[in-house]
Amino acid sequence: MSTFNIPLKTEVSENNQVIFDNLEKTLGFVPNLYATYAHSDTALENYLTFANSKTSLTAKEKEVVNLVVSQVNNCIYCLSAHTAIGKMNGFTDAQILELRAGFSSVNTKLDALAKLAKNITENRGKTDATVLENYFNAGYSKANLIDTISLVGDKTISNYIHSTTQVPVDFPVAQPLNLETV
Repeated sequence: MSTFNIPLKTEVSENNQVIFDNLEKTLGFVPNLYATYAHSDTALENYLTFANSKTSLTAKEKEVVNLVVSQVNNCIYCLSAHTAIGKMNGFTDAQILELRAGFSSVNTKLDALAKLAKNITENRGKTDATVLENYFNAGYSKANLIDTISLVGDKTISNYIHSTTQVPVDFPVAQPLNLETV
């Protein structure tokens, strides 16, 4: 397999150099996965626009979906990044492990969201009717459903890029999910 280098700022397009500068200002660094997107002159900007677009989901709800999808797709990079972001959004280590497993024992609405995100990802969009009904019964709307599906797609893109390129994880590495301890 070909090794994917992580491009330096001097090795990417001018547009991507500006994005790198903005990431350094806001995050303090350019995550390796984002730098990998910059192999394309357009993919990084397109991805960040999509990932940062308005949504009917809260920041916590977005992290639920990010964690579930990354676990189903077995993406250690995204699991590591979103474990850190999940903690910044107020989730405990135990809650993060539950969400990665596709459920929440402390919040019925987030439980319905986690189960839906897991079902959509595992079944490639062929959502189980009961899971969908439980999602709506938990208080989610059709607008939330479309935003949830969009977020599943958003995260799947990053999961696939990492799974293909295997660039090094530059976040504290998420521990393997041990279902017996969840």
